[in-house]
Amino acid sequence: MIHALNQWMHEHWTFNYEDRIFPTPVVTLPILDRAIAELEWLIERGARVILVRPAPVPGFMGPRSFALKEFDPFWKLVTEANLLVGMHASDNGYTKYTNEWDGVTEGEMLPFKDGSPFAAVIGAQHRGIYDSMASAIAHGLCTRFPTIKIAPVENGSHWVRPLITDLAEAYDKFPHMFDEDPVAVFKRNIFVHPFHEEDPRGLLELLGADNVLFGSDYPHPEGLADPITFVDELKGLPENDIRQVMGGNLARLMGVAA
Repeated sequence: MIHALNQWMHEHWTFNYEDRIFPTPVVTLPILDRAIAELEWLIERGARVILVRPAPVPGFMGPRSFALKEFDPFWKLVTEANLLVGMHASDNGYTKYTNEWDGVTEGEMLPFKDGSPFAAVIGAQHRGIYDSMASAIAHGLCTRFPTIKIAPVENGSHWVRPLITDLAEAYDKFPHMFDEDPVAVFKRNIFVHPFHEEDPRGLLELLGADNVLFGSDYPHPEGLADPITFVDELKGLPENDIRQVMGGNLARLMGVAA
């Protein structure tokens, strides 16, 4: 089914439309050999970016992190092809936990349908992307592949400061458990798209201008009516920092002209 989606995308758009639009094909990881075959198919057709679900990988062995060593052959190919890995807000597998608190015996994620106030509160923590990025770092994926580029998108940035704090505290208490400083790993390998309602300037101070990406999901509520006015949130910053955030960083990560 995923391959059919990618075929449709390629037939209608290609993966590089006039050097201006770069559609993002999806790769799913439960069957590693199939994931590698799909990735090779995408690379042959010029994909610059892929989407991987920010969640434990399902399979006959049970759910487990995409950052475990068993998936290294896939990530090796990703880094060799210099692909950007997008991780978009999606079904992170955590509905089963909110179901327990809500007293729901079964059900799956149904975006934009029903929901509960409890799930809305928990969802505001962006726990799925927090845990996914914690896993990418703490399970050593970003250390084994130090050139990997991961971009969590439409996840906002409220989760970043708590994760940075927790990474620093864990490293301070248990330095022997890490091969390198996990905060430094975050700043080397992870690139964040903040929502305009948040604190983009504070995020730049925390991560540096190299790690912050402008993005928009207009006309969804995550995007401004005039998306490019996001630049107004950056007034007063150095001109080069503004240029990096508004397009330079993403161009560099995808290997396209700014």
